[in-house]
Amino acid sequence: MTTDDLPTRRAAREDSRVDAANSRSWLLVNALKADLFDAAQLSRADQVVLDCEDAVDDSRKQEARALVLDWFAAGGRAWVRINERTLPAWEDDMRAFRDADGLCGVVLAKCESADQVVDTVQRLGGQLPVIPLVESALGIEEAVSIARAPGAFRLAFGSGDYRRDTGAANEPLAMAYPRARLVNASRIGGLPGPIDGPTVGSSHPLLREQSDDAVAMGMTGRLCLDLEQPAVVNERLSPAPADVAWAVDFFAEFEAAGSIIRDGSDKPRLARARLITERAQLFGINPS
Repeated sequence: MTTDDLPTRRAAREDSRVDAANSRSWLLVNALKADLFDAAQLSRADQVVLDCEDAVDDSRKQEARALVLDWFAAGGRAWVRINERTLPAWEDDMRAFRDADGLCGVVLAKCESADQVVDTVQRLGGQLPVIPLVESALGIEEAVSIARAPGAFRLAFGSGDYRRDTGAANEPLAMAYPRARLVNASRIGGLPGPIDGPTVGSSHPLLREQSDDAVAMGMTGRLCLDLEQPAVVNERLSPAPADVAWAVDFFAEFEAAGSIIRDGSDKPRLARARLITERAQLFGINPS
C-alpha cells in the first residue's frame, strides 16, 4: 500500500463501516504500536480502539498519546481507551483528547460509577460518546446506574480484570452472571447490547465458542486482540443464514394468515424475526 493510496482506502473503509451502536468487533491496538494503526483501520474490525491504558506503562503514557494524536492529525480515526477516572493519567487524557480530530469516542477503563461517566463526558465537551468498561465486582453491581448515566453510549465487559477481581474462572457458567447484569442494565438504560470481553489466544475454535457464549447471553459486540479475530467475531455475532431464512419463512407464514396474532408464541417470534431481519440487512447476510 502506497502513501498516496491511504486516504482513498481510509475513506472507503469509513464509508462501509458499521455504526458504533451495532458494531460487533472492537479491535484493541496498543497505542505505542503506531505501525499497526493503519492496518487496524483498514481491517475487518467494525471499530478500532487505541489503548492508552493497560497496554501502556505509566512511564510511556505521554508518548502513547502523542502517537495517537499524530495519527489523528494524518487522517486516522478511532476510539481511544483512556485511563480510569481515579488516576492522574485520566486528567492527562482529558487534556490531550478533548478536541482531537479523528477521535470517535472513548472507552473509559475500570468504570465503577455513573459519576465517572458524567465527569468524562463533561470534560470531553459533552458530545463524544463514552463506553464505560466495567471490570470489577463493584462495577457489575453498579451496571444499571452506569448504563443510565447521561452520555453513556454502550457498556463493555472487562472480563480479564473482572476475573482477577473476583477469582472467577473463564468458564461460561462463571461469566453468566456479569454478562447477564450488563445485558439487563443495557436494556434498562436504553443502550445497545453490550460489548463482551476478548478471547486471549489465536485459537479460532475457542474464539467461535466464546463468541457463541456471548451471543447466547445477549451480548452484541466483542473486544478483539489481533487483526485475525474481527472476521471470526463478525461472523459469529451476525445472524446465521439459516436464521435469516427462518425469519423470511415466518413473515411469509404470518402474512399468509392475515398478519393476525394466532397464539401466545406469535409475538415473541415476531420480535425475533424482526431483530434477525434488521441485523441481517445491516450486516449484508442473505438467507441460506
